[in-house]
Amino acid sequence: MIVAGCDVGSLTGKAVILNEGEMLSYSIVPTTPKPEITAQNAMKEVLKKTNLSLDDIEYIVGTGYGRVKIPFANSQISELTCHGLGAHSFIPSIRTIIDVGGQDCKVIKVDKNGKILDFAMNDKCAAGTGRFLEVMARTLELKLEDLGPISLESKNQAKITAQCSVFAETEVVSLMADGIEVSDIVAGIHDAVASRIMSLVYRVGLEEDLTITGGVAKNVGVVAYLEKRLGVNSKKLPIDPQIIGALGAALVAKEKL
Repeated sequence: MIVAGCDVGSLTGKAVILNEGEMLSYSIVPTTPKPEITAQNAMKEVLKKTNLSLDDIEYIVGTGYGRVKIPFANSQISELTCHGLGAHSFIPSIRTIIDVGGQDCKVIKVDKNGKILDFAMNDKCAAGTGRFLEVMARTLELKLEDLGPISLESKNQAKITAQCSVFAETEVVSLMADGIEVSDIVAGIHDAVASRIMSLVYRVGLEEDLTITGGVAKNVGVVAYLEKRLGVNSKKLPIDPQIIGALGAALVAKEKL
């Protein structure tokens, strides 16, 4: 039984192939202006890794904001459901999932079976998302992947008070002009992201165990400052947290087939 999940997000497209419930491979590709092209690129990449063709896939479920545009999907499902099932499949004790994507952030509460009980979502502003971190990295002339490690070097965290990405960028430029250490500025950026995510967590209620999914989960700074604010340690997933949505979609495909 070979099935697949395809997750078309705002910044990346992901695909996962399962055979009898075991993951064969996955792919992560940049988005294009057209969700259908992103989906095709993600699937083409993962098929190449497994030496399979699209005809070998018996059922495909699409998810993510571009899910309705995936031309080869047999059905579509919300990314909220997919992240719940995907995270639960690796850590059955999970009850709270924080999914930090490119342009939105979701906090999902699930039951013992990984089914959604409640959720809160920020999709009105880029603050607290991957896009916000991209803007900050560009302003500081740093690589996005370097932000996390640099923030952990801070000795005197700067304060970022602006709630808007545009104003926060201006605030960062002012801090740089004042000679504030880059590590302290980056620490302030990560703490600001953690603060915005924390407000969503409190809307649904924090219940352990907790895990973090999405591309931003690979940023050790965001994870560290979020754990500090929440007062809990998150459970680390044993696979790339960016593919959890696609994995959940593949698990749904397995169930449907």
